[in-house]
Amino acid sequence: MSYIPLDERSVAPFLATVPAVALRLGGAPEGWQVREVGDGNLNLVFLVSGPDGGVAAKQALPYVRLVGESWPLPLSRAYYERLALADEALHAPARVPALVHHDDGMALTVMDLLAPHRTLRGALVEGERYPLMAGHLAEFLADTLFFTSDMAVPVAEKKARIAAYLGNTAMCRITEDLIFDEPFFDAPMNHHTPGLADIVAAFRADVPLRLAAQGMKARFLAAPEALLHGDLHTGSVMVTADDTKVIDAEFAFYGPIGFDVGMILANLWMGYLAQPGQRPHAAIDPWLLDQAEALWEGFAERFAGHWRALSPEGDHGSLHALALTDAALREAAIEERLAAIWQDALGFAGCEMIRRIVGLAHIADFETIVDEGRRADCERRALLIARALLVERAAFPDVGAVTDALRLEAVAA
Repeated sequence: MSYIPLDERSVAPFLATVPAVALRLGGAPEGWQVREVGDGNLNLVFLVSGPDGGVAAKQALPYVRLVGESWPLPLSRAYYERLALADEALHAPARVPALVHHDDGMALTVMDLLAPHRTLRGALVEGERYPLMAGHLAEFLADTLFFTSDMAVPVAEKKARIAAYLGNTAMCRITEDLIFDEPFFDAPMNHHTPGLADIVAAFRADVPLRLAAQGMKARFLAAPEALLHGDLHTGSVMVTADDTKVIDAEFAFYGPIGFDVGMILANLWMGYLAQPGQRPHAAIDPWLLDQAEALWEGFAERFAGHWRALSPEGDHGSLHALALTDAALREAAIEERLAAIWQDALGFAGCEMIRRIVGLAHIADFETIVDEGRRADCERRALLIARALLVERAAFPDVGAVTDALRLEAVAA
């Protein structure tokens, strides 16, 4: 079928023609409830409920929804999202929604309806807590990243999987431009809160900072270590008190492991730094700092555990080969690999924090702060931390060092 954008009137009749979807929903399409909830930057998202169940139907648009038709974008991103969803489900099935149907021609992916889940970012802005979230995200990261890496996957298979994602160039280009380049010059779509003009100008003239950002871009471009989600922030996570699901994998590609880790840590850290503006008369809650620590530590422990559990007889990745019969070498390799991932995560986190404040796509954590002065103050503190994470990474040997720096910034607010 040729591509036709769906809307709230046409999506139910279309889905009724897909047997697997119609069976899941039950009843007649005239009785299905449809709601379009695509509040992201790129796509249409329809929540469809029938008497027997529900689905989420996500359709790519041929342009960036946030900007409009002046920024065209290939529909093939829906194919790569479906591919990533299937690959993630092989390694972390409990942490992603189940795939129900995919239509390449319509750039449409139909998944389980996540209910009563809500977006993690919105919940955190409201001060909600989800005690299992950090552990679940550590599980998702460790399982999807380790089991698609050169530690676990034989060389020929790994190269074939890299090749399967090479065509997702348009989505990678968005990351390259919006995260590593445009925040550091006067790009047309950049914008920032009034009161930040001085620090924005300083960042654009800051050679060590800009070099560090370009260094992270070089890692992003040339380190196909594992299958990345590619856009892992708190808006790409759906939660309940008991469950956590990761969605929106259309940016998926093979890249540096620290990218996904750094992205989600940055968003937790920004959520913490936004608190003085969101709730100016309340005590600053350290819970998000605790969650960031738990996420990193849980990821590192699980990642290391996967490596230790590889059998000497199995056909694993080439980075595991030298340690097959040498436990001491294996432990040294684990320590070295995690240290490198941590250093990458710091740099990528710094880039993410900067772009969310001075680039195109801002976040509700700061944008919901009504008082512009308070918002600018919170964002300035985040920018200063972000610069340190990029330029002074040696000052943060572990996640606790970042926590200490964030606490000092928040107290100063």
